[in-house]
Amino acid sequence: MSSSRTVSAFAAALLVAACTSSAPQTPLPDGNPITGEGLPNPAPTVVRNWGTLPEGREWGSTAGIDIDPIDGHIWAYERCGAGSFGAGAPVTCETNPVDPIFKFDRNTGEILANFGGGLMVTPHGIHVDADGNVWVTDFAGNAEGTLGHQVFKFSPSGEVLLTLGVPGQPGTEPGQFNQPNDVVTGPDGSIYVSDGHSGQGMTSNAAMQQGRDAGMTARIIKFSPEGEYLMEWGEIGVEHGQFRTPHALAFDSQGRLFVADRGNHRIEIFDQDGNYLDSRYIYGRISGIHITPDDMLYAIDSESSPTNHPNWRNGVRIGPVDEDRVVGFIPPFERESRLYQGTAGEGVVVDEDGNVYAAEGPNSIAQAGGAFTKYVVGGR
Repeated sequence: MSSSRTVSAFAAALLVAACTSSAPQTPLPDGNPITGEGLPNPAPTVVRNWGTLPEGREWGSTAGIDIDPIDGHIWAYERCGAGSFGAGAPVTCETNPVDPIFKFDRNTGEILANFGGGLMVTPHGIHVDADGNVWVTDFAGNAEGTLGHQVFKFSPSGEVLLTLGVPGQPGTEPGQFNQPNDVVTGPDGSIYVSDGHSGQGMTSNAAMQQGRDAGMTARIIKFSPEGEYLMEWGEIGVEHGQFRTPHALAFDSQGRLFVADRGNHRIEIFDQDGNYLDSRYIYGRISGIHITPDDMLYAIDSESSPTNHPNWRNGVRIGPVDEDRVVGFIPPFERESRLYQGTAGEGVVVDEDGNVYAAEGPNSIAQAGGAFTKYVVGGR
């Protein structure tokens, strides 16, 4: 994928959006990053219910989407028709074992691949590595303790190449996960998994201590390219290097690991050995992040609401990785229970033309009308 093409596409889209906005313009946008007012939208045309499903199936929610670095097409999953989320839901990928993982043609939305049935309970994170292999985390466990809390590596055709974790057995020991959220591979092929979804609901020091005492996790676990446990860092908390739900992962061109720390309303940045480097605070209550080859950060806020993050509008905020600054904003769908804030998806990815794709979670699928939404550059 050409980074120069991505740069020119983004720059052109931003310029068009800036020129057509009714807000006062400056060479670098100075709009309101909380509400998105005055910030240009580089991909203003909304394609609802993007992508196709096999006949007879209905969309379930999702949280994950990624782009194939080889051919530029879109990888994603949907939760086997489940609109609700996690263990105990009436429908899961165990009770409805259809194939949850899809590859879509980025231009037409047609299915290019579909696999993964019968292996998972609730897929949560997805990553496509440099060789085109597809990594998926299974966030929840089943009642029998035989499925879930794992990470799978698939070939592009759906062959299982590697599994991490103990099926259906959450825990804190090396080799175990407890609600793995996302997975990404580093520049040297090392594997990083963000683990622990419960911390985002802990809003007092006492609650966080109780969570830690109960073995709930909020950590990044690093493995060798072959899957050997190497190290981990993080726990439930608010200090740098602690998390309240490390929900998504991405690397920039400098090899820095960006972690969407959703419950703490920030992005934490680390080197590949877990050393804290920096934070970003201007992107909201973030569920998904994507970094383009030219180091533009796209962060999607699906969780800000009147009760947990008042006044912050949902949507996709866009900014350079080296600054805590937003230069573009893609607005959300409207939602009556989130007046003035709206609702947006959980996963986000950008193709080489600058088109943006959102993966719609349980909070947004009804308003979006399907599991995926495509935001098209310049009305094309």
